[in-house]
Parts: sequence; structure tokens; C-alpha cells
Amino acid sequence: MASVPVNELKQHIGKQVELRGWLYNRRGSGKLLFLQFRDGTGLVQVVVGKADVPEPVFETARRIGNESSIIITGLVKEDTRSSLGVEVQASDLHVIQEVHDYPIQITEDVPNIDKLLDQRHLWVRSRRPHAILRVRSEVIQAIRDFYYNKGYVLFDAPMFTPASCEGTSTLFEVPYFDSTAYLSQSGQLYGEAGAMAFGKVVVFGPTFRAEKSKTRRHLTEFWMVEPEVAFLELDGVMDLAEEQVRYVVGRALERCKEDLKVLQRDTTLLEQVARPFPRVSYDDVQVLLQKLKAEYAASSDPELQKLAKDILKGGLGDDLGAADETAIGLHFKQCVMIHRYPRHVKAFYMKKDPQNAERALCVDVIAPEGVGEIIGGSQREDSLEELLSQIEKHKIPMESINWFVDLRRYGSVPHGGFGMGVERCVQWITGCQHVRETIPFPRTIYRLNP
Repeated sequence: MASVPVNELKQHIGKQVELRGWLYNRRGSGKLLFLQFRDGTGLVQVVVGKADVPEPVFETARRIGNESSIIITGLVKEDTRSSLGVEVQASDLHVIQEVHDYPIQITEDVPNIDKLLDQRHLWVRSRRPHAILRVRSEVIQAIRDFYYNKGYVLFDAPMFTPASCEGTSTLFEVPYFDSTAYLSQSGQLYGEAGAMAFGKVVVFGPTFRAEKSKTRRHLTEFWMVEPEVAFLELDGVMDLAEEQVRYVVGRALERCKEDLKVLQRDTTLLEQVARPFPRVSYDDVQVLLQKLKAEYAASSDPELQKLAKDILKGGLGDDLGAADETAIGLHFKQCVMIHRYPRHVKAFYMKKDPQNAERALCVDVIAPEGVGEIIGGSQREDSLEELLSQIEKHKIPMESINWFVDLRRYGSVPHGGFGMGVERCVQWITGCQHVRETIPFPRTIYRLNP
């Protein structure tokens, strides 16, 4: 008898099947046991009746502990109370490995997250992380499908790089034979080379930032999707970013309904992603933040009062902080695009706004519900002279980036792109409190194991 995955059991109602997997949990006593059985595709209730199986089988089902690996034979029966719509009436049970004293209680949740992350290799079997990582899988597949269907070429960037892309303060330095290399902060510079060769490419892979941050939004290793497109200017960058976010969120809402139910995710704001995103200039946002700071400070809500103290903490004209992004999300209650930041707070490769030399042709997409920035992008500086000036201003060693400058020497054109962090996007879609739940094995300032 061929084994049947749990998520296909509804197609086998009235038939005998074989299930291969693990005992997730058990309840019942006396003459009836209810086993929660998992196989990676889902959970199903297996009913073991003392009158329906040999005595040794019933005693085995009563004795084995959670995460024992087992093979069950039984009849698939319709059960409208189950989310799967079925249950299995067992006729036999075979133990592959009997487990006792499993170190994780399945009821343990986020309050014990540090303890659970120590056992991450086992915790990923539990319902909550299982649901989050299934959403992550769908988000990644949606991203790949989005760009594949639009004719983008996948263009892989190296993990070892000779230079900084986003600032030297967050570089991981590693020995590289007789020289020094750095773990990639972004594949964007290499993506620009791809755009000049193929017209439109997408770089997708892990990136690394040595940020000594303990916030719920930061990891030291995370995944980014980074499209780069020749002849794409700032408005086109914003159009592409909005289209991608809407597609990805729509896919997750369509295909991850059960996972979002497990997470008890209120999808009200996610469903509003179908609407156009507000596009607001940095200067207008500064005015809005001053207004919100005063409004929240006068509020009777302690949380808003606390938030007010941190709004514009860096001062007017500085980059937006976490509190600023949270306030923007609270105000708009949907994704919002903030464009044309001051040049001095952004990367060297961003193009100067021809209407205002103090501003860059850039955009950040801020997600609501406290997640903050999920996308950062810009039109890239295509002038050789201006790029050389910025490289000198930022004190970037020319020998490590001369190849990048060649892109402006030989056939330069207007071009642009952006980067979206997969983990922050998943954090927003799933409603996770901390981004470390959104990757199988998170790396933070304090965590390198398991």
C-alpha cells in the first residue's frame, strides 16, 4: 500500500491508507485514543479504538511519546469538524523509533522564544513556526514567479565582495587567502552590471549586515530580492515595487489561508494592499511627523505617548527611525512610499534629484503594523562624473570599485531598482512580533547556534 500525504487525504475518503510521519500529540484514555499525526504536509486526527486494533497496538499508541516516528494504517472518514474535513480510523500502528522526554512542549509559544530558539532544529516541527515558514516558502516562490513571468533574468551575485555597498560600519570582514574580503551587504552593484547586459535582472540571495542591533526588525543574515532595470527611472521603480508587493501579498492571502488561521492573523490591512500606495515626499513626511508627535504626546494612550518621545529622535532632516516608520504606518494604515530623502542619509550610488541637489531620487516602502521599511530603492546615478564625486565623498577605495565605475564609462543609461528583505515581508504578512521567527535558523548579534 502506497503512503498518502495528509494534505491529500480528502481525496481518499472511504479508503484504507498508510500514513508515514510522527506523533504530534495525544489525548484520550480508556478505550479510545486520539492521536494528532503529522507528516510535514499537515495534521490529521487518528482515532485508535481498543476494539478496532490488537491489544499490543493499542498499548503502543498509549505508550509512545511525542515525535515518535510511526506508520499508521487506517480508514479515511469524513469529519466536518476538522479543518481538513477528514479523520483516520486506525487499524494498525508500527513504530519506527519510540521517543520519550521530547524537550519541547507543543504549547510553548513566543514568551519562551529564546529557549525555543536554542531548540530551533526541533521547534520548526511545531504548528506556529511550521505555519510561518510555509508562508515564507510561498512568499519566496511568489517572488520568483513574479519576475520569471515578467521576463527577468536571474542574475546571481557573489557572497564575497571587495567593497562596501551600504556603509563600512556594518561589514563582516573575512580573511580571503592573502587579502581581505567582506560578506555581501547587497547584490545590487552586481545587479547593475546584469541590467546593462540583459536589460532587466533580479538578484536573489542571502545578504549580511554586522548591525549591533537588538530590535525586533534586524538580523545579521537575511535574504533580499533585488531587481535592477535599464532605462527605469524613479517613478518606474515605485511602480515595480508596488506591483511586486501587491502580487506577493495576494499570493500569500490566496494560498496560505490555513497557515494564517493557525497564526490567528487578522488580515484586514493585508487585504487593503490591493489599493494604490500613497506616495509622499520626505519633506511632507517631516511635516506629518511633527504633527503626529504633538498629537500622540497629547493622547491619553500610554503607548502613543511613549511613541511620541521617539518620533523625530534623530532630528529634522535625518533618516527615519523605527518610531517614525511606526507612526507613518499607524497614520496611513497601509503601505506608503516615502520618496526623495536627503542625499546625505542615503547610499553613494543614488541619483541626485535634478530639481533639488540636496535630495536623492530614492524611495522606501513602509509597511503598517509596526514592521517599518520593507523596501529601499532608487534611480541609480548614471553620470560618471557625479558617481566619482560621490565615491570620493564617501571615501570608498577606488581599486575595489573600479569595475562598478566601468558601467558608467561604457554605455551608461538611466537605470534603477530596489531591494526587499524577505524576512521583514514575512514578518508583516504573518504578524510575527520578531523577524527572527521568519527564517529557519536566525542569526543575530547574540545568536550563532544552532
